Amino acid sequence: MKEKLQGILQAAKEQLAAAVDARALDEARVKFLGKKGELTALLKGMKDVAPEDRPAVGQMVNDVRAEIESIIDARRQTMAEAALAQKLEAETIDVTLPGEEVIIGKEHPLNIVLDELKEIFIGLGFSIAEGPEVELDHYNFEALNIPKDHPARDTQDTFYISDNVVLRTQTSGMQVRVMEKKKPPIRIIAPGRVYRSDAVDATHSPLFHQIEGLVVDKGIRMSDLKGILELFAKKLYGEDTVVRFRPHHFPFTEPSAEMDIQCYRCHGAGCPLCKGEGWIEILGCGMVHPKVLEVSGIDPEVYSGYAFGIGLERTVMGRYKIDDIRLFYENDVRFLHQF
Repeated sequence: MKEKLQGILQAAKEQLAAAVDARALDEARVKFLGKKGELTALLKGMKDVAPEDRPAVGQMVNDVRAEIESIIDARRQTMAEAALAQKLEAETIDVTLPGEEVIIGKEHPLNIVLDELKEIFIGLGFSIAEGPEVELDHYNFEALNIPKDHPARDTQDTFYISDNVVLRTQTSGMQVRVMEKKKPPIRIIAPGRVYRSDAVDATHSPLFHQIEGLVVDKGIRMSDLKGILELFAKKLYGEDTVVRFRPHHFPFTEPSAEMDIQCYRCHGAGCPLCKGEGWIEILGCGMVHPKVLEVSGIDPEVYSGYAFGIGLERTVMGRYKIDDIRLFYENDVRFLHQF
């Protein structure tokens, strides 16, 4: 029995020494230590051993098993270390080489100026209201004194989801929503994306951004509106900014006006950007129409208010002397990295 055990141990040492990978190592383990392995087979012959010799034989079998397991563990550790060394050598990094440049994103100029506008109006006592871009016809048109047969709908042709659901053409609908839920005094701005079926050119886009403003209280006058908008323009563009107000018509305000800033390219002389006029329109404004107040549940005999709508893209164009609105949407990093 002792000779057989020595023979199994020697054969195991030779096969384990020759094993070159984990698979060969496992095959050797199964051959000598498995359920059908050589040691197991030897143990089945213990019945033929004299009872007084069985403890000694059993101890020898256990010693051989322990030595084979020890050799297997050592070989497995050696193989793991060799594999790690090989991997480290193959993946060696030269830390003295320059690393790859990490390109840091830039904040979009529309967001930069929008944040500035928010800060300006928050500093003037306004709060921010936000609402849905997919709007009900009632809030986008009818509650703003623009019934279905009103010609003003032609100038605000939009994208219809259904007869009563549209992609909003302005954020003015938020003014009505706020007035329905909150009673005066009201002082809010409503920024957001809007949509119109406009042809794309240097100053027009079917998607753009607006910041609508609304103030409702007792004793609000047109002079309050002009004062707040002139202050806004000077805070954004500088104290030397020149503005003008032109009479206009909006169904939801009366009287109404448009505010222009002097062209930042030609300074009033006239150029292709301003279409030779020397001025660029940046917003429309006026006193809130009594019908709009009434539809929103506010008594026009007691309260008055003013509203304005700022075109964010044109405001940013003036802020950074950009001459083409399409640059905002082309995702050209050369343009965006300037900001």
